[in-house]
Amino acid sequence: MNNVEMARGYLEEARRRIRTAELALGEGAYAYCIRQSQEAVELALKSALRLYGVEPPKWHDVGPVLVRFAERFPPWFRSLIPELAATSRWLGREREPSMYGDEELGLPPTELYTQPYAAKAYESARAVVEAVEKLFAEYVAAGMRGT
Repeated sequence: MNNVEMARGYLEEARRRIRTAELALGEGAYAYCIRQSQEAVELALKSALRLYGVEPPKWHDVGPVLVRFAERFPPWFRSLIPELAATSRWLGREREPSMYGDEELGLPPTELYTQPYAAKAYESARAVVEAVEKLFAEYVAAGMRGT
């Protein structure tokens, strides 16, 4: 399996997670929306890295790796990298609490998050996925032209 096929697979999974996040938001399952948003961001950014020949790390916040290899990406995508990395960092920190809650405070995940916070997570994740979809489409189109 080559990098393009792997990147396509990651992006497909990111799209699935973003759809699930939207459903969870609509159902009031805010913690689950945040968890799915985080996974969508992680998979989308790992797709972008793989597409441009960078082996994605096995950890969840890949923003620093994206920044490190920014020069590999087209200028329009490179200009988004600070925001993409910030979203990765923010949602990466929400990964565990959105699943397990806050044991220190004795709160389950369902009591940690509000609708506005979950909506912001979903919108931020959707923006990341859309940027990577555009990147992927341009990469594949350029490859088909032989450039």
